[in-house]
Amino acid sequence: MPRMNLEGSSSIVTGGASGIGEACARQLAALGSRVVIADLQEERGQVVASEIGGLFVKCDVSSEQDGAAAVAAASEMGPLRALVNSAGLGRAGRTVDRNNDPMAQSDFDFVIKINLLGTFNMLRLAAAAMAKTDPLDADGQRGAIVNMASVAAFDGQIGQAAYSASKGGVVGMTLPIARDLSAIGVRVNTVAPGLIDTPIYGEGEASEAFKNHLGQSVLFPKRLGSSEELAFMVLDLITNPYMNAQTIRVDGGIRMPPK
Repeated sequence: MPRMNLEGSSSIVTGGASGIGEACARQLAALGSRVVIADLQEERGQVVASEIGGLFVKCDVSSEQDGAAAVAAASEMGPLRALVNSAGLGRAGRTVDRNNDPMAQSDFDFVIKINLLGTFNMLRLAAAAMAKTDPLDADGQRGAIVNMASVAAFDGQIGQAAYSASKGGVVGMTLPIARDLSAIGVRVNTVAPGLIDTPIYGEGEASEAFKNHLGQSVLFPKRLGSSEELAFMVLDLITNPYMNAQTIRVDGGIRMPPK
């Protein structure tokens, strides 16, 4: 059975304007898919989209209206075959801080809204569009979805309660959604990245020193992973027809300490 053919298809990458999402978008485009960059970073998103022959759609992943607009835009460019749910954020805070004040409930809610509810929102809308496409092969395969979790789903550190809960939710829903979508020939997998070198760490000498220090805690190789390395796994999960219902750590073997 050959790899899933993306030539002439469309794809959606949330958070595709930078970092892991951008690397995934570029690799999808290289395989012949027209990619919708669904992101809030308008300027950067437009640049990436034009460089890869795709389309930028300004999108808050937790908005049904924005999500539907991204799916409609993709479907106009070709049958929707792939969704990469890469949009996400963190908001660090202890459950009870040093002054014995509780974490603001709104902070916890916001992270869950974007990382977990936003992931499901985009997933359900994209899957419904995939269901309406013609099957690609004798198995009845119509598309593939890859969600972005984090090793924090398993090794959450101090201050990561909201982030870990959101990513743990993504891991937890992978299998039941894959079971749901098996009826329409859509596969669902999740990647749990470790320490990946993205714009979140900033730039400059201090930033590089900090990243080098972080890299020493990785088992091997002793460095941060690159967005491209992470995207290699995402693309494998999309194009390998037998990969389904899995959560895969891409982390160089790291196990995160409490802090």
